Amino acid sequence: MDHLAFPADQSVKNLFGDEPPLESYGPIALITEQMEPAFAERVNHQLSLRRHAMLKEQPDLEFVPGYVRKEYRKRCDLSRFSSGEGKAVLLDSVRGHDLYILTDVLNCGATYRRYGKEVSIAPDEHFQDLARIVLSARDSATRINVIMPYLYEGRRYHRKGRESLDCAMMLRQLFELGIDNFITFDARDARVANAVPRYNFESFPTSYQTIRTLLDKIQDLVIDRDHMMIVSPDESSISRSIFYASSMKLPLGIFYLRHDFKLIGGKTVRSSTRTYLGDSPEGKDILIVSDLLDSGNEFIACATALKARGARRIICAASFAQFTEGIAAMRQAWENGVVERVFTTDMTYRSPELLSSPWYTSIPMADDLALLITALNHDASLSRLLAPAKRIATLVKRHTTRVGARRSLDHRQISFSDLQQ
Repeated sequence: MDHLAFPADQSVKNLFGDEPPLESYGPIALITEQMEPAFAERVNHQLSLRRHAMLKEQPDLEFVPGYVRKEYRKRCDLSRFSSGEGKAVLLDSVRGHDLYILTDVLNCGATYRRYGKEVSIAPDEHFQDLARIVLSARDSATRINVIMPYLYEGRRYHRKGRESLDCAMMLRQLFELGIDNFITFDARDARVANAVPRYNFESFPTSYQTIRTLLDKIQDLVIDRDHMMIVSPDESSISRSIFYASSMKLPLGIFYLRHDFKLIGGKTVRSSTRTYLGDSPEGKDILIVSDLLDSGNEFIACATALKARGARRIICAASFAQFTEGIAAMRQAWENGVVERVFTTDMTYRSPELLSSPWYTSIPMADDLALLITALNHDASLSRLLAPAKRIATLVKRHTTRVGARRSLDHRQISFSDLQQ
C-alpha cells in the first residue's frame, strides 16, 4: 500500500477526543507467532501506517524512542520437542516495551511433528504456549497485554452440572502470571469477566465491521422493516442479534430448541425440535448473526427453515469461522440457493479452501486492531469502540440514502433529453 488507508476510518484523536493526546505508555512490541502470518503482517503494516500518519501531525514524535517504526514485531521461538512438549524463547528483547501478545487459539493451520507425525496444534496447546510467552517476558516488559480474538473456552462460561469452568480458570491463571490487560472480541458471554473482577477484561464487538463489510459487498440491500430482518440461530446469540436489530432498526426473529422427553423401554429419550419465533420472513433478506460458526450445520438448518417460509436471501454473519467438518455442506447450501453469502472476521485461521470459496467474504479487522493497540498504548478511552451504535447508525443512514437514490434513478422514465445527453 503506497498511500495511507485506514478501513477503520478513525484516528486516536477523532475517536477518543483526548486534547492534548495522552502520553504513550512506551514503545510497542508485538508477538504474533500464534497468529496466521498474513494477518500478523497486515496488523503490523497498519500500525506502522498509523504511526507515520501521527508523525506528520506531531513532528516531535520522531524523538520518542521506538514510537515510529516499520517493524513492531518481536521474534519468538515456539518450537516443540518430538514428544510434544513445548517451550517459548524470546529471540528479541522486549525490555521497556508495552508488549501485545496476539493469540489465535483456533489456529489449526499451525502444526508440529510428534512421534514422527505432523499434527495440528490444539487450542489447549496454544494456551500453554501463551502462558510460556508471558513467563518469558514478565521480567522485562513494562506492561503485558493479551489480545485473544476468539476467547479460549468461551463456551465454558457457566456451570450446569459437575463440570469445569475452563474460561474462568484461564483468565485467573493469566492474570496471576502477571498480564495487565486482556482483550477479546465478541465473547459468548462477557459476564465471564466476573471471574477476574479486579483486573481489566474487555470484549469488543465486531458488529460495526460486519455491517460495514456487508453493505460494501451487497450494495442492493434495502434496510427497512419491509425488506430485511435479523434472526438469531439460537438462544445464546439473542443479545447480539438484539443489538444488530436495534442498531439497524429491523425486526428480530429467533430459533430455539424445544426439548421433549419420553420414556421408551425404561429409558428417558430426549428429542429436540428447532422452532422459529418472530415476524414472517417471506420476501425479506435475512441476516443470521452468531459469534461462532463451528460446523456450519446450525446456520444451514436455520437457513433451510427460513427459505421454506419464503425468505428471499439468507446471509450468515459470524465473528469466527471454524468449519470443523469441512465446507462441503455450506458449499452445497450455496449451490442450492439456501445460503447467499457467509461473512466472518479474518482474526482467526481460515483454510485456503474457504478463502477461495465464491460464497465467502472476509471481514477485515487488521486496521481496527491496529487502532485498538494504539489506543491502549495511549491509555485512551475505549468507550466508542465498545459501543459502536452511533457509528452503525451513520453507516446505515449513508447506505440507505445511496440505495434510495439508485432506486429512484432506476425507476425514473428516460426522456428525450436524457438520450441527447
